[in-house]
Amino acid sequence: MSNPKNPQPKKRRNRPSAMAPSAEHLCWLAQGLARSGSRVEDRWWEQQLEAAIRQLLEEGNDSVIEQALEHLYRSDESAYGELLDAVESEAEIVTGEKDTLLLIAAPVLAWSRFSVPAKTIPTAALEHLRTALAAHIFAPGVRFAIANHLFSPDQLPDGYIPTQHLLKAMQNAALANEDYPVDSDRLNETMVFLSDIRYLLIAAAIPNGEAIFRWHLPEGDREQAFAAWRKRAHPVFERLLVGCGIELEPPDAYFTASRKANRDSRVFAIFAAVAYLATEFDIASSRLRAVIAPCEGNGEFEYRIGFCLKPSGQVIHGVPWPLIGTDENEEETVERIVATLRDSGVTDTLVLRRTLPLEFCEDCGAPLFPNPQGELVHAEMPGENPSDEQPFGHGNPPPRYLH
Repeated sequence: MSNPKNPQPKKRRNRPSAMAPSAEHLCWLAQGLARSGSRVEDRWWEQQLEAAIRQLLEEGNDSVIEQALEHLYRSDESAYGELLDAVESEAEIVTGEKDTLLLIAAPVLAWSRFSVPAKTIPTAALEHLRTALAAHIFAPGVRFAIANHLFSPDQLPDGYIPTQHLLKAMQNAALANEDYPVDSDRLNETMVFLSDIRYLLIAAAIPNGEAIFRWHLPEGDREQAFAAWRKRAHPVFERLLVGCGIELEPPDAYFTASRKANRDSRVFAIFAAVAYLATEFDIASSRLRAVIAPCEGNGEFEYRIGFCLKPSGQVIHGVPWPLIGTDENEEETVERIVATLRDSGVTDTLVLRRTLPLEFCEDCGAPLFPNPQGELVHAEMPGENPSDEQPFGHGNPPPRYLH
């Protein structure tokens, strides 16, 4: 699914033998919009495309949308962008006679030596968050409902249709300017990772034709609004995520905010890994060497970073770095990974040019990470003594990595 829980990675797949007629129609509309030569023509294509997507969402036909996206992702980057934008817009918006409902996400990047909670948000915390959102994010006149659960990626709606269903479920609460109760017992179990993302979800009811956000007002400023939100909301999230290092992402439309959080979480995961090894095992960044390798398999492509203990080269931790979207190329990605490692204090890096298989441990399912010899191996934690390189082994908790 093309959602925050499972963002579009770099894929290299052969074209399927056939597409459903409805998927072909979506591709044709998206390609027409991508090649439009005027705003007038844009509007015509957009209306046709939006109507087709709306019908598929109402029919509960996620598979046709995914098929069209998958085809354009491989064959027509411009049309893929137009279709993705239109699909996401239709999934995160419900238009009424007087108000338009928009699903908003306020992501939080977090890491912990223990586990990052996904939990029900207490009433007092909701009140503080509501005050901060009203004062710094939403324009006057916008009513909204905050879902009273801090979601993990595993608990987000799995697809475009479930996303719209959640928004519609929150509609009455948003119009009443009340918070939305979530039945946490029905949510998926949260997997435990060293660093992860948590999502505050908000349904905003905007009077048609009126401003949505504070920065839409003449005196508004987007960056100032985000800075004020972070300052006011950070202490609330610190209390919700006890024992975690956190970084607040800007609240925005659901898919936009979530995509940005997924991109930013890769950098955050590297800093979290370095901090984790320093605090948990007293391993300074100067004792680490990072090995970066491109990995590919089953149509998926990502970089994997093995953190190796010097001088032996034992891989003691690892972080995957998936390529998200069509605008990321491999050369620039490697440069960014190296720069991020340097900023985190790891200056000794080795970039492997040979593409390795995208492999996972057969026993525990953890991804394998590269060592200096160009081999993919299981990350094995050092013992209590930083100089002791005896692994924990599979009978103990495996290394934790980014979701």
